[in-house]
Amino acid sequence: MNLSALIISLSFIFHSFCEETANVDPIAFSINTADNSMVLGVNSNGEVLFYHYGGKVKDVDMFTKYKSYKRTDHGMEPHAYNTMGGRAFNEPALRVTHMNGDLNTELRYVSHTVKKVSENIEETIVTMKDKAQDFVVTQTYTAHIQENVITTQTTIQNNEAQPVTLHNYYASSISLKAKSFLLTHLWGGWALEHQVSHTLLTHGTKSFESRKGIRTTHTENPTFMLTLDSEVFSEDHGEVIAGALAWSGNFKMNFEIDEFDRLTVLSGPNPYAAEYHLDSKKSFKLPMMVYTYSTKGAGQASRNLHDWARNYGTQGKKNQVPTLLNSWEGAYFTFDAPLLKQMMDDTALMGLEMFVLDDGWFGNKYPRNDDKNGLGDWQVNVKKLPDGIDDLATYAHSKGIKFGIWIEPEMVNEKSELYEKHPEWIVQAPKRTKHLTRHQFVLDLSNPQVQDFVYTVFDETVQLSTNIDYIKWDANRHIENVGSTYLTADKQSHFWVDYTLGFYSVMERIRAKYPKIQVQACASGGGRVEYGALKYFDEVWTSDNTEALTRVSIQYGMSLFYPAAAMGSHVSAVPNHQTDNRTPLKFRFDIAGTGRMGMELQPKTMTDAEKAEAARYIESYKTYRDIVVEGDLYRIANPSEGKGFYSLMYVSKDKTRAVCFCYNVVYQARIMRPKFRLNGLDADMSYTVKELNVDKKRHWFDGETFTGGFLMEQGINPDFQKLYDSAVYLLEQKK
Repeated sequence: MNLSALIISLSFIFHSFCEETANVDPIAFSINTADNSMVLGVNSNGEVLFYHYGGKVKDVDMFTKYKSYKRTDHGMEPHAYNTMGGRAFNEPALRVTHMNGDLNTELRYVSHTVKKVSENIEETIVTMKDKAQDFVVTQTYTAHIQENVITTQTTIQNNEAQPVTLHNYYASSISLKAKSFLLTHLWGGWALEHQVSHTLLTHGTKSFESRKGIRTTHTENPTFMLTLDSEVFSEDHGEVIAGALAWSGNFKMNFEIDEFDRLTVLSGPNPYAAEYHLDSKKSFKLPMMVYTYSTKGAGQASRNLHDWARNYGTQGKKNQVPTLLNSWEGAYFTFDAPLLKQMMDDTALMGLEMFVLDDGWFGNKYPRNDDKNGLGDWQVNVKKLPDGIDDLATYAHSKGIKFGIWIEPEMVNEKSELYEKHPEWIVQAPKRTKHLTRHQFVLDLSNPQVQDFVYTVFDETVQLSTNIDYIKWDANRHIENVGSTYLTADKQSHFWVDYTLGFYSVMERIRAKYPKIQVQACASGGGRVEYGALKYFDEVWTSDNTEALTRVSIQYGMSLFYPAAAMGSHVSAVPNHQTDNRTPLKFRFDIAGTGRMGMELQPKTMTDAEKAEAARYIESYKTYRDIVVEGDLYRIANPSEGKGFYSLMYVSKDKTRAVCFCYNVVYQARIMRPKFRLNGLDADMSYTVKELNVDKKRHWFDGETFTGGFLMEQGINPDFQKLYDSAVYLLEQKK
């Protein structure tokens, strides 16, 4: 390089380093829970930086002096909400094309405010504005102090004179530094949801996402855990950050480790085929992201999320859905009123608290006798049920049980009066094949007329009887050949977001009118398991697979992020209708007891002895249900790593009671016996251990009293030998 070129190069570097004027006094501020801090700051250039998420930090002012020694020509310091613009090279949380063609957005600090919402909630609002455009981003951080959870929500405000195009609009961005990052997330498919994957992140990008529009959580779930500075997943040890996105549409979780060993995590609506045109003077509120940090492994991260969900994150909160019998696997489409009343008799006889009438009760011109007809025509089928739904609901209440009913209001069969009247209401693209799945189309919830219709389906169904207590809301397909006859040509890419917002708009109206009706989110099983839906629903249908052995891994995975109170868990017939497997009745009930217990079979096929046995297990469940619903979960033995032994327990908040579940899920011959070291107890408290659901003592420790310290250090060793051996132990303080 000659001298002239060297001078030009050095001049370019000098001006590049000095182009930002130091005109802002650096500050740092924190969002704090009882044990954790998230620290943000503003540098001299006015950039809002993400400094820290982890343990509690008191002297946050020191962050204003912190130097990473990173050269600015190698990229910017980690921003609280990274954008495309300036010296940003990583995947941006926000990428905008302004109407003048400007592709860059460089946010600068305007203000931040802190507000005490309640004794347990503190809200920090950070406002930023683009350097060159009248474009504003506001981030709201809400600290749930005792739960050690921080939620974030981002709002984009276009104050420019013309529309802008949003390409990326992730809900949240965080930046982390550690020696290693072990990513734990869920994957699966229909009837095998919530399987657990552990991946050690390397340089570059790993992402997982949904592009299906509906049933977005069958294959992936918008949640994750990051184990820091360890390559081993641990229930009880080490630093773990957990995140959960509250969004029912397409999502993407993006994990990028750059050349500086810094990890940037982006979470939010999926940018895939979803450019959003934000009109002048309009704002766009992105979904909420939920974070927690634990120094006691994945178990404490789960407990933090469960506490937050019970107190703030679900419609049901602590209002537990009752035990129930659902008619689907017991009757399918073939039933009449006498058959259903017989099922209600058995429901009451076994001690269950509600009967739910599933699919098949509606349609007259196109009677719903199979899944090919009638969906969308929500009139009671007069041939099957000539006395209507009120007759059934009133009968249920006369037996001392509640009554629920199934709907699938977002869908329509081609053979239906609704489709004949409104073929334009379905999701469709001009001149493209209208694909049927399960013989049905998706109704276009971006259309306000369709929103009104879907709301009316719920409203009129509830009004079929004053004795309807529960709605099972199903959604049995995803979206293909996307398109809307309602949206204009230039807004077709809005569909993915507008469908989800339309769904939420309907649910807001429903909950305003019917706050006490309990509603389950079912989407071919576990296709809608996320906190965006749970804001409106009391529980989710964990999986269409009701087979107890498979439910071990399904319910284990779900428990990482979601509380047991929201987990529908049913005892079904053998051979199982999904897997053809045969499992003992006790094993099925012992698995179902770890969530919201129910049944999914035809009671008249059971013997009197089996009904009596079921009644015993149901009554037993009621004695410890409050611990499952409100207590702290401790996963004792992982089903995939416990050599065929699986165990979990729930401990009451005051630690005076606990319930422990133990299972053998493989044949062990005569050589293996488990050792389950319990957890979460008070070491100095004495507990009496009693096995439930058995006639006589089976294990040496049954009926004995131990200190919590003994049970946590030495543990229990049930004499399990055979596949499907299981036990439920109730621990109560001995006073």
